[in-house]
Amino acid sequence: MAVRVAVLGAGSFGSCLAILCADRGHDVSLWARDASLIDAITRDHRNPRFLKDMAIPDAIRATTDLAEALADCEMVIVAAPSHAVRDVMARAAASLPAEAILVSAVKGIELDTGKTMDAVIAEVLPESYHPRIAVLSGPSFAREVAQHKPTVVTIACREEAYAIAVQNYLSCPWFRCYSETDVLGVEIGGAIKNVIAIAVGVSDGMDLGHNARAATMTRGLAEITRLGVRLGANPLTFLGLSGMGDLVLTCTGDLSRNRRVGLALGKGRKLPEILEELGEVAEGVRTTYAACQLSERVGVEMPIAQGVRLLLEGKVDPREGVKLLLNRQLRGERDWDYRTERR
Repeated sequence: MAVRVAVLGAGSFGSCLAILCADRGHDVSLWARDASLIDAITRDHRNPRFLKDMAIPDAIRATTDLAEALADCEMVIVAAPSHAVRDVMARAAASLPAEAILVSAVKGIELDTGKTMDAVIAEVLPESYHPRIAVLSGPSFAREVAQHKPTVVTIACREEAYAIAVQNYLSCPWFRCYSETDVLGVEIGGAIKNVIAIAVGVSDGMDLGHNARAATMTRGLAEITRLGVRLGANPLTFLGLSGMGDLVLTCTGDLSRNRRVGLALGKGRKLPEILEELGEVAEGVRTTYAACQLSERVGVEMPIAQGVRLLLEGKVDPREGVKLLLNRQLRGERDWDYRTERR
């Protein structure tokens, strides 16, 4: 069934989702603020900044006009950087069709408020939209999605019927979606795995070996789970696509921007230089600060995330950060019980 889709954000993931929707036969509008970017996509049918070698189907209408992009749409995919979501959705509110399903594909936590992206969207939209706010997460590099390489993700919505609707709109032979109702768990897993990916990148950049990589990923998953469960998420969510699945991909895949940031930090390079060279948003940098603030607020220990924050702030070098983690008080591996923590 073909529907009208608006994709808000023409970065790597927004572009690949627009391509996916067009390939599925949907009527697609792609919105971005930057007029020069939109002009280039319209003229050349390529995004000159992201996925530069991937063709943008002629059927995709690129525009800087939010009202035009949203007109009569049945599904809105939000793919702006996390720090821009509040402003974009506040501007979009006046033009949103009353029955549109909203799908956040943004993996982050708002820095000032500690809110997940679905909560940010809910805060700026009327209550009538809230049951139809869904999130898309899971192991999904944009380039591989655009190349039709097999990808499997989670669509979460508190009203499962809407998750199933999005599942049907997006699923195809190379892109399979599973439905879920634990929105909070999916959001936390998708956001904080980026922080752990920076830590794993640092370890690999220092050539600390596979043992250290596996330990960082495993204990990182424990941190993600502790925080998520304290906030009310289902612990089993973190064993799924948006938890362990996305963590494994982002920590080990060479296309991971957050891993690349960590690799460069582990080799002794400075953060401003790394981010300038990267040329794209590495959500894990901003999310590190948000996750640490949130964990402190709710009383959850996250030593790996805290170590990444100290490194990003220049308060420790990579080797000092490793020593801080390895020399912590010894403890039992299962000294934390999710059954008593979950609210």
